[in-house]
Amino acid sequence: MAVEVVMPKLGMAMKEGTVSLWSKAVGDPVEKGEPIASINSEKIEMDIESPAEGTILNIAVQEGQGVPPGTVICHIGNPNEKIIDDHVAEQTQSKIVEQEKPKTKESPNLPLGDRLMITPVARKMAQAANLDIEKIQGTGPGGRITKEDVQKIIGKRDSMSVNTEERIVSPQPTLESPQQIPVTGMRKIIARRMKESLQSSAQLTLTMKVDVTDLVFLQKQATETLQKQESTKLTITDFVAKAVVLSLKEHLKMNSAYIEDNIILNEHIHLGLAVALEKGLVVPVIRNAENCTLRQLSKKGKELARCARDGQLPIEDMQGSTFTISNLGAYDVEHFTPILNTPETGILGIGSAYDTPRYIGEELEKRTILPLSLTFDHRVLDGAPAAAFLQTLKRYLEEPITVIL
Repeated sequence: MAVEVVMPKLGMAMKEGTVSLWSKAVGDPVEKGEPIASINSEKIEMDIESPAEGTILNIAVQEGQGVPPGTVICHIGNPNEKIIDDHVAEQTQSKIVEQEKPKTKESPNLPLGDRLMITPVARKMAQAANLDIEKIQGTGPGGRITKEDVQKIIGKRDSMSVNTEERIVSPQPTLESPQQIPVTGMRKIIARRMKESLQSSAQLTLTMKVDVTDLVFLQKQATETLQKQESTKLTITDFVAKAVVLSLKEHLKMNSAYIEDNIILNEHIHLGLAVALEKGLVVPVIRNAENCTLRQLSKKGKELARCARDGQLPIEDMQGSTFTISNLGAYDVEHFTPILNTPETGILGIGSAYDTPRYIGEELEKRTILPLSLTFDHRVLDGAPAAAFLQTLKRYLEEPITVIL
């Protein structure tokens, strides 16, 4: 009897999963545990492994299609085995009818069940460039045609065209078709959330410069001491995270949420730390951060970031934050405008620290300055209390001994 492969539920809050890539086609043999498809949901992307040995009998969910958890996406069984599930059989029959429709030369698309495999991006690029995908040699898994394969052919064609044109006449400007990249998966989720954030809240950003000269000195001392005991390192971000937690305890409204015309004061501080990945941005959450020491915050933050980069972060660890920190200092950015992770009231942006001369009393000294950017929801609090939060944060960072006491 054919084995159903269903869309898994990646966390309690998951409502929909999307098939981003099929590694196998209908008729392909598979081994138990072999990856057959990639799926994504709520910024999580993972491979689905075959639950049994057999043959791909059908593909019920196409690439780029979103379906609820528990939906059958394909069947695995013996070659030529019939599928009993009436609903899936109806879907399969519909696809067969669609495959039998005559295709024009202008539409080189092939159904997923065919032997020719091509990624959605590569297909669109090939169509835009008027390429015959049947003549493209794929270099991806199982001979799948990738974006790079299409780009290579377009590059060779354009190069030959230019060389021929130069031999005949003077080069003339040509109009190129713009490359279109479908917005799917994590990028689509981020796009939707950022738009909803700006549309559903009244966001305002305040900036402030903090003298962290003493903090940098303390951070170096603490790191040297810790590295003698264990292989760990305290960063400036770790100190800022602890200072943020202490400041939130003094400014409760900054640790709140605006939900259905109510300001909800959160009992605990669940600190979100934005982590940049190749495919987008995720925000792991340190829960009950008010109970963590500086070293515990540092350890938990680094562990969550590592899991996020390895694609092993559970969706539960990316939900429920009450305040978020985003650091662009590594990119030499000073001040920027972070967007709220709604329904949170605040998000802090950390810029790149720099040295500058400053008067300390009557003496001119070299000091290290750290730029901070605070975006907050003006519906929850006004500019003055938001500025007061920044002043409290500045006090902790400029008197760093108070952060570790």
